Parts: sequence; structure tokens; C-alpha cells
Amino acid sequence: MPENLNNEIRENAAGPAKASGDAGSVEQHKLTEQIAADKHLAGKDAVRKPNRGLRFNKIVPPSAG
Repeated sequence: MPENLNNEIRENAAGPAKASGDAGSVEQHKLTEQIAADKHLAGKDAVRKPNRGLRFNKIVPPSAG
């Protein structure tokens, strides 16, 4: 998997959807599939971060000491 998927999506979008020649034919994945893959990988990276946006703290009032 490429490290920077944004650049890969840009390159794939700029290129042709299908190509054929003497050696055979090539077809890229659909753009919707590429976007879904990018969202999936971004979600996996977000889970690996130590601060996931949800934090639990125990609040103790000063008189409870």
C-alpha cells in the first residue's frame, strides 16, 4: 500500500480508466472504491493514535479528600 494515498488517487483520476495494447489490457479500480479505501485506511490510522478524541476522567470534588 502506498504511504500517501491522496497522490495515488489524483494520479489514477488523471489517467485513463482502461488501457489496452499488445501485451493485454489494464483497468483501474473505480474512483468510489479508491475513496472507500482511503477512508478505511484513515480510520485505521485514527484508531492507532493515543488520543482518539474520547477521554474519560474521574472528577473528584475538593471536599472529598
